[in-house]
Amino acid sequence: MKATVHVFLKPGVLDVQGKAVENALHGLGWADVKDVRVGRVITFDVGGTDKAAVEAEVKAMCDKLLANTVIESYRIEVG
Repeated sequence: MKATVHVFLKPGVLDVQGKAVENALHGLGWADVKDVRVGRVITFDVGGTDKAAVEAEVKAMCDKLLANTVIESYRIEVG
């Protein structure tokens, strides 16, 4: 099964990279852009056919390695 994990900084955590992108967009003429947040997307294949079991396995991967759950949240898509 294909798994996709979207990882984002939690609200309230300073997103330095997002601020840099926002400033660059302003410099290029898009002054109305605000509150830019930058995240990452991780995709991979996981063995198994039971969607619930694969989701649980991917959640464990996120909690142990793919996301820093102190400052990041994540969303999982399996299909």
